[in-house]
Amino acid sequence: MATRTAAPDAKQRPSKILAVDIGGSKVKFLATGEHEPRRIPSGTELSPSLMVQEVRRAARDWKFSAVSIGYPGQVGGQGPISEPGNLGHGWVGFDFAAAFECPVRIVNDAAMQALGSYDGGRMLFIGLGTGVGSVLIVDHTIIPLELGELAYKPGHTLSTRLGRAALDEKGKKKWRNRVLEMVPTLQRAFLADYVVIGGGNSKHIREPLPPNVRLGHNLTAFRGGYRLWGIDDVPTFGVNGQDFKPLAAISDWRLL
Repeated sequence: MATRTAAPDAKQRPSKILAVDIGGSKVKFLATGEHEPRRIPSGTELSPSLMVQEVRRAARDWKFSAVSIGYPGQVGGQGPISEPGNLGHGWVGFDFAAAFECPVRIVNDAAMQALGSYDGGRMLFIGLGTGVGSVLIVDHTIIPLELGELAYKPGHTLSTRLGRAALDEKGKKKWRNRVLEMVPTLQRAFLADYVVIGGGNSKHIREPLPPNVRLGHNLTAFRGGYRLWGIDDVPTFGVNGQDFKPLAAISDWRLL
């Protein structure tokens, strides 16, 4: 369980971070120094208070002093700014720092996975899950996108064409062909050096892949959660309104 503490000195950085990746069917989490992620069920009844309660219970033997959350929705300077369509209600305005009793940083789940996948240059990340998540990282600047909202044809978007409902309806082979047909087009449109395909449904993608396209690893979201605490301008939610400004590990990182 996290330890209740005063805000750390500005020159300190949390040494033990709990990274939480919230998905539509399960919530996965891993702490610094641990090797095997743990999981709790997700779904339409999962509220933020229940999520925190169950994560803390399942991680009660782990030590951590800060939390990173990958949230399946839009995130602003005060945390989630929209309710997730596939979870319970109450996420907007919820005090995650008070619930976890330690400082918390929250970004969109695709942004956290992208951050963990980044190897330099200009990378486009495509997250395949309930919908389509997307992030562009250019020279250490993280730019969240909403490519899933792009119209594919009247009445259809990229999310309806490549999301989980399309996978269930069309089957893996046809859905996979759709993905591999679309990815090179997006790569050219964003002048990306390479594309990483992640998200829960990326496991259904098979090689051969188009040039400069690779699959993300299922642990990259946790790596992104750890890296999140090395970026100066990511909003930090402190306990009882306390300010917490850790020293950035990589000073040229930016989150737009």
